[in-house]
Amino acid sequence: MPGSLVTRFAPSPTGALHLGHAFSAIQAHDRARRAGGTFLLRIEDIDGTRSRPEHVQGIFDDLATLGLTWDGAASFQSARLAVYEQSLSRLRDKGLLYPCFCTRADIAASGAAPHGSAGAVYPGTCRMLDPATRRARLAAEPHAWRIDMARAVAAIGGTGGLAWHDELAGVVQADPLAHGDVVLARKDAPASYHLAVTVDDAAQGVTHIVRGVDLFEATHVHRVLQALLDLPVPLYRHHALLTDAAGNRLAKRNGAPTLASLYAAGQDGPALADMLRRGQTPPGFALPRD
Repeated sequence: MPGSLVTRFAPSPTGALHLGHAFSAIQAHDRARRAGGTFLLRIEDIDGTRSRPEHVQGIFDDLATLGLTWDGAASFQSARLAVYEQSLSRLRDKGLLYPCFCTRADIAASGAAPHGSAGAVYPGTCRMLDPATRRARLAAEPHAWRIDMARAVAAIGGTGGLAWHDELAGVVQADPLAHGDVVLARKDAPASYHLAVTVDDAAQGVTHIVRGVDLFEATHVHRVLQALLDLPVPLYRHHALLTDAAGNRLAKRNGAPTLASLYAAGQDGPALADMLRRGQTPPGFALPRD
């Protein structure tokens, strides 16, 4: 029905926004505006060691300079920690989580790559601990919480009905087992991206998720969480990523030029937004086709 479409832009305040963020925000914003729907802004600030208040204000300023407006007040994940714990408790009560004491070095030494990188998934080292050892280590050591993906898939009766629709890729059959026992609560944060974003999108009534194709694979994990927590399945659009002239994707960690630096160099915000809408970029950037 008209007005019922809800999208969101959900940046992390761990650095300044770059042109890739602008492209994604514009797509989510315009998707809602064309339908007379709602565009939400969510600040994903549960990484307490890297999130900064000045970056929050920078997000507000950068979006406003582009000419984008959002509906209602921005929400903050740091205000929803109790909600994430409730979801974790539901999964623990179902026997689907286990504590993981492994460090990055431990995982590297095992020959497996951490989730999110290419290669093998977590080998299940801590899943195989005996109960007495697990209890003793829980009382004495920092730990994350991982989902036992095989048990989770069994709990929902397999992956036969586990799919999603992407506006660009069509119907996609979910394969969460390929991602292994991903972390749902980190040692240094009360929830992982996988858990927090899935719970928040449902709680905010997001009907259409617009985000970069770099997060396409994460959707396999999000679908199993939606099934386990009885959450609705939105429509997805995983768009292409902007790159630099050499074809490298824009990223904070790679020192991508910030929106603020483009504005400071004389780039008009609304003109930049219209350029991106037309599939064009400033010199030095490129936009691959979806």
